[in-house]
Amino acid sequence: MKLTPTPITAALAGIFAGVAMPLLWPRLGGETLNWVFAFLLVVALPVHVLVVGFNPPRESAGKGALDTALFKRVVVWLLAALATIALMRLLSV
Repeated sequence: MKLTPTPITAALAGIFAGVAMPLLWPRLGGETLNWVFAFLLVVALPVHVLVVGFNPPRESAGKGALDTALFKRVVVWLLAALATIALMRLLSV
């Protein structure tokens, strides 16, 4: 199955991280290894798959050029995660 990262998949990754991480946060305790695994599974893996993708485009505008599509997906991911966290805080109060 080939998965192409889009702004929608980036938003889904942000929503997942925004829901899962605040729920896991109080249960992780002081164990550093728990934090590493939680970050890898809840944030890094979904971001890599749904925002960055596995096949970066080979054609680039040149060295140091900004990949605008990737930049847009990262912004969508961050905004979705922040909005989800804010919404969860509003609903839990």
